[in-house]
Amino acid sequence: MTEETVTKKPLNQKIKEELKRLKDRQYRKDWLYNIIFESDTPEGRIFDIFLMVCIALSVIIAIFGSTFRAPWLKTTTFVLEYIFAVFFSAEYVLRLYCSPNPKKYAYSFFGIIDLLSILPMYIGFFFPHVQYAIILRSLRLIRVFRILKLFNFLTEGNLLLRALYASGKKIAVFFLFVVLLVVCLGTLMFMVEGTSEGTSFNNVPNSIYWAVVTLTTVGYGDITPMTTMGRFLSAVIMLLGYTILAVPTGIVSATMIQESHKSLNKTCSNCGRSGHEPDAKYCKYCGTKFEDDADDADNKVRLV
Repeated sequence: MTEETVTKKPLNQKIKEELKRLKDRQYRKDWLYNIIFESDTPEGRIFDIFLMVCIALSVIIAIFGSTFRAPWLKTTTFVLEYIFAVFFSAEYVLRLYCSPNPKKYAYSFFGIIDLLSILPMYIGFFFPHVQYAIILRSLRLIRVFRILKLFNFLTEGNLLLRALYASGKKIAVFFLFVVLLVVCLGTLMFMVEGTSEGTSFNNVPNSIYWAVVTLTTVGYGDITPMTTMGRFLSAVIMLLGYTILAVPTGIVSATMIQESHKSLNKTCSNCGRSGHEPDAKYCKYCGTKFEDDADDADNKVRLV
């Protein structure tokens, strides 16, 4: 028996054993889960990198495909887009199949994004321009945080989302105030400029549109006041716009500080001491695991 035969036999035996194990449904689901959802294993890391490359290529093709005019380039782009669509569809089905909680994955942020990234290609059979909505697929690149172990950035993102949610009512009240303000200012400008000859402020809706553009400091310049009083009012609205834009920023910033303090005040159920970091999983004084981090498996499904 040669040395080559000796080295091949264990490899063939391992392949046969692996194929035999894959016939078991639960083992097959666990094997797929380790590849698709996990990034710590060599196979999972390779799959994640390959997935990121495919997502990036599909987005680039979708962006530049709209600029192609040559028939052969359009055909090539069309074929490649549907090849990627089939691959991502199969990946989505496999994620549902091997996930411990398929329903939770399907309704999670990434589950919805994964579905939205493949639906436009099939809807495109009936409504051609809808297929460009596959640009949503670029959001799947957020998974790079998981691959590169940049979970601290995700923690900061969660802090921002919590701050936006907590300050939602205040922002809604402020937004309503701004809507009423632009209606009043637009109507006032119509009263000032509406009687001028050749003016663009010939109706209230146009005047309200101008008030929105001016108050937000965008200033397209397609509608401009002609009278001295109108220009004075424009200057007042422009200065008012700078002060108004700072209000929602201050609301969110203050709420972020409050949310950050809440996180730092996380109390250990064992020793009763606080002052932990927002992403802390264990008490830094006694080592007790925090209750909200007890179910790591569910968190993984939710995040990926």
